[in-house]
Amino acid sequence: MPLLSPRVASVQRTTRETDITLDLTLDGSGKDTIATGIGFFDHLLVALTLHSRIDLSLTCRGDLEVDDHHTVEDCSIALGTAIDRALGDRAGITRFGYAYAPLDEALARAVVDCSGRPYSRVDLGLSRERLGTLSCENVSHALASLAIAARLTLHVDVLAGENDHHRAEATFKAVALALRAAVARGAGSDVPSTKGILA
Repeated sequence: MPLLSPRVASVQRTTRETDITLDLTLDGSGKDTIATGIGFFDHLLVALTLHSRIDLSLTCRGDLEVDDHHTVEDCSIALGTAIDRALGDRAGITRFGYAYAPLDEALARAVVDCSGRPYSRVDLGLSRERLGTLSCENVSHALASLAIAARLTLHVDVLAGENDHHRAEATFKAVALALRAAVARGAGSDVPSTKGILA
């Protein structure tokens, strides 16, 4: 059996708002070193990393004196860009993945298509303004930014739940599991598309 090339990527993203360094191994074991300066965002990314089995090192110095938006958006763009680069031409991947993830009373559903066409529909139904120092509106925005940069189609919704912490965390776990299934190798060496290209 031929040795498969490692699917890895590094991203350095520096703007006047953020300075991000990111290293990713798609076929990892869920190891993480994550420091964005936003505790609950780190918590969500740790869950994403662990359950997707992606190895992720991510550090960000952002303009948190302004608010959390730029940090969340730019980290999500960097992560999506790294996933896109690591996937290469997407030959041999499963392409589709879906998962449900519960967390106590909360239940989230995620469906991923590594289509090469960025689209997201995210409906989390969060009611609080913030989770720690993370604005709840930026939980959805993180997933949308990730999908665009990774060139994924992503549908996410929360089917049940009263606690916003649980709803958000269950969402990231469901996305992780769906992503893990979608990027898995084992579908031969062809690009899984009738078009012959995922773009």
